[in-house]
Amino acid sequence: MPDDSIRLQKFIADTGIASRRQAEAMIEEGRLTINGIPAKLGSKVVPGKDRVHLDGGVIHASKHVPVVLALNKPKGLLCSNRDPHHSKTVFDLVPPSLNAGRLFCSGRLDKESEGLLILTNDGALSQKLTHPSHRVIKRYRVTIDRPLNPRHIKNLLEGITWEGERLKVEKVIPEKSHDSTKLEVHLQHGKKREIRRLFIALGYGVTRLIRFQIGKLTIRGIGPGKVKQLTNAEIELLFS
Repeated sequence: MPDDSIRLQKFIADTGIASRRQAEAMIEEGRLTINGIPAKLGSKVVPGKDRVHLDGGVIHASKHVPVVLALNKPKGLLCSNRDPHHSKTVFDLVPPSLNAGRLFCSGRLDKESEGLLILTNDGALSQKLTHPSHRVIKRYRVTIDRPLNPRHIKNLLEGITWEGERLKVEKVIPEKSHDSTKLEVHLQHGKKREIRRLFIALGYGVTRLIRFQIGKLTIRGIGPGKVKQLTNAEIELLFS
């Protein structure tokens, strides 16, 4: 294999079609071929030489214009490009002028959660933002259905195993008031519904969950349901 070969999932991410993780799922589902041969995890390609197809359609190794958007997600919308059971997703909030190429969510929020969401067509940026090795901190305001027992802060920080998965947070800050149902929670990785599952495992229900900051980028100035295109300086704040 020539030295200028790259992994297939990076090739897909570079085109802006999907993130590396999404590309890996496509490979496992048998949706990608290289020169007519089904791709496997670990497959490599030479951009501009090898023929890559997704669902039978050719993927060109062309440069795309990266788009990175910050969206203040309202409650009740799905982080999905399409869903047959719900009428609206977060992508319905994106103005056509900003919907350049195929956008996807970089770090999802579940349907009942709110707040800062990054939409992009840049697979490499999405990988950097979501992979645990890059240690990007996401900050949440969490409201639970009864006062937090101080002893449970240790459980949240040290982690618990629930449903076969290890769940933990990086920091828990009770609100500076007498209301011990309101907390600030910092999360580095972000497994599916991790904060909600942690509190459920400890006997609490989460009544509201808002992500208000990623890295040093805050949701300040972006109203509910509104979208903002990020500058290069603002993108850098995500990784600060």
